[in-house]
Amino acid sequence: MGSLRPRVGDVGLAVLVTAVGVIGTVAASRWSGHGMRGLDGLGIAFVLVAGLALAWRRRLPLVVLGIAAAAVTGYLISGYRYGPILLALLVAVYSAARHRPPRTAGIAAGVVLALMWAHTLITGPGWTGLVPAAAWVLVPFAAGLVARTQSEAVARHRAEALRQRVDDERLRIAQEVHDVVGHGLAAIKMQADVALHVLPKKPEQAEIALDAISRTSSDALDELRATLAMVRTGTGRGPEPGLERVHDLVHRTREAGVDVALRVRGERPDLPKAVDLTGYRILQESLTNVLRHSREQRAEVTVDYAPEEVRIEVTNPSPAATGGDGLGIPGMRRRVEALGGEFDAGASGGRFRVRARLPIGEQP
Repeated sequence: MGSLRPRVGDVGLAVLVTAVGVIGTVAASRWSGHGMRGLDGLGIAFVLVAGLALAWRRRLPLVVLGIAAAAVTGYLISGYRYGPILLALLVAVYSAARHRPPRTAGIAAGVVLALMWAHTLITGPGWTGLVPAAAWVLVPFAAGLVARTQSEAVARHRAEALRQRVDDERLRIAQEVHDVVGHGLAAIKMQADVALHVLPKKPEQAEIALDAISRTSSDALDELRATLAMVRTGTGRGPEPGLERVHDLVHRTREAGVDVALRVRGERPDLPKAVDLTGYRILQESLTNVLRHSREQRAEVTVDYAPEEVRIEVTNPSPAATGGDGLGIPGMRRRVEALGGEFDAGASGGRFRVRARLPIGEQP
C-alpha cells in the first residue's frame, strides 16, 4: 500500500500536467504570432510524450528527464510557440534532482541546460533568452536538491531515534536483569556465608541457611524467567513485581541476615505499572546494596502512600552502603527521573539514605 500511493500520485500528476499542457498549448496556438508554426498533430504528440512520461518520474527519473528534454527540444526546434510543455520539463528536472544523487542529477540537468541554451541561441530570442531558459532548469533543480536534503535529514533523524530506542531498551533490560540477579546473588552469598560459618558447630543452623538459599534462588529464577519472558513476548508470565510484594522482599532480606524494619504509611492507591515496578526495584536495589556493601546488616524501610505520589526511603547505619558497580544508584535515578519524580542517595549523619518520590499522575 505504501508503494502504491506514490505510483498513483505520479500517474495523477502526469495526467494533470498533460491535460494542462494540451489545453494550454491549444489555447496559446490561437494567439500565435506571425512566423510561429501552427499547432498540429506533431505538436500535440510532443506535449503528450513530455507529460505522460512523468508517470515514471520516481522509478526512472533520468529516463523521464531525457524523454521530456527530447520532447521539449523537438517541440521548440519545430517552431511551435512557447507554452505549457515547459511545465513537464520543470517537473522532470525536479524529479531527477529529488530522486537521484546530486552528481548524477547535476550532469543530466547540465545536458538539458545546454540543449535549452543551444535552442535559445540558434533559433530562439538569442542572448536575451539565456537567463529565462536557465531558470526553467536551475530553479526546479535547486528545489529538488533542497527536498532531497530535507528528506535525508528526516531519515537520519528517524534512524537515530530508532537506535536510541534500541539502546534505551537494552539499558532497561540490563537494569532489570541486574536488579533481579544482583539481589538474589547477594542474598544467596550472605546465606552461604552463614551456613559455612555455623556448619562445624551448629549443623541444624546450616540446614536452615541452606533452605533459605534454596528458596531465594528459586524466587530469583522465577522472577528472572518472568522478566526474560516479558522481554521476548512483550507480556510477562505470572505477577509482575510491585509494591504489594514489599513484605515478601523484606522477608527474603531478613532471611539473608539483614535486620529490616518496615514501616508502611497511608493507603496504597491504584498505582500505574511503571510506578509500581519502579518502587519495588528501588527497594530491591537499596536492600541489595545493604547486603553487599554495608558493615551493619540493618536497614529501615519506609513506604509512604499519598493520593498523588509514593515516597520511599531506605536508611542504613553504615555510610558505605553505596553500591559501586555503576548500575545500582544510577539505574535507580534513571528510573525515577523517567517518571518525572525525584531521587536522592548519599551519606548523611553517619547513615546512608536512599529517597525517592514517585508521582502517581498519568503514566505511559
